Amino acid sequence: MLKSERETVVLSEESDDTLGGRLSFARDAAGISVEAMADQLGVRRETVLAWESDRSEPRPSRLIRMAGVLGVSPLWLMTGGGDGPAEVSDERALEAVKIELGRLQTAHHEIGRLIETTARQLEKLDHHVRLKNLSRDVAH
Repeated sequence: MLKSERETVVLSEESDDTLGGRLSFARDAAGISVEAMADQLGVRRETVLAWESDRSEPRPSRLIRMAGVLGVSPLWLMTGGGDGPAEVSDERALEAVKIELGRLQTAHHEIGRLIETTARQLEKLDHHVRLKNLSRDVAH
């Protein structure tokens, strides 16, 4: 099953040093979407995302099942030692980097929009506070 842009994670050389990083890397290498992984494990999509971001950890029985689904050893998922995922092709790595760049550009645009909105709100609030203080000073 192909993954959508929001689900593809490109890992740096050091991003597979946690259980979540290795899980995400192995899922990407296997070409399995977050939804498909969740369905195969009988959990919610949010649960898989929490595991991949190291906000929570799977039970040992789920970890073993995940290893089987992903074609890696449970030891590799837990420690990074043992049998990990097969090499990702150059074409697949290139596509993953392009998707990640698109996600980052979208996030950058959204952050810029949020900064502008917050700056406008701050200006309005600052103006309101100044008027309030001015009214108070005139009354005294």
